[in-house]
Amino acid sequence: MELQGKVIAALPERSGTSARGDWKSQEFVIEYQEGQYPRHLVFTVFGADRLQRFNIQVGQNVLVAFDIDAHEWNGRWFTDIRAFDVRLVDPNAAPIAQPAPMQSVAAPMADASAADANPAAPFPPQQEAAGESADDLPF
Repeated sequence: MELQGKVIAALPERSGTSARGDWKSQEFVIEYQEGQYPRHLVFTVFGADRLQRFNIQVGQNVLVAFDIDAHEWNGRWFTDIRAFDVRLVDPNAAPIAQPAPMQSVAAPMADASAADANPAAPFPPQQEAAGESADDLPF
């Protein structure tokens, strides 16, 4: 997945040693626009090489490509959003198109020609053909 936003916070770098050797990671918070209100997302960059290559700074506009996964620990589930690519975005460039929100089933019809004298009616009025009875039921 990809998301474009502005870096508003860089949390402290974490490091440690595992069976595979030393590791480093850092979490960043971006603010992005979805609909009318801004939203926030925390993502993790894992690995000293990626931290150095991405060189993320607070205030930058970035495009983050990430994977979402969850893991269980002591009976609780945690969601992990791990960035595998972070690119600087020109603030003057048009934003990357976000997926359009789904429209409600109750959304008004866009076609105004379907409106008749009774706009609350769900169907257009039936027109009686010449020579037909008003009662055209088959039984």
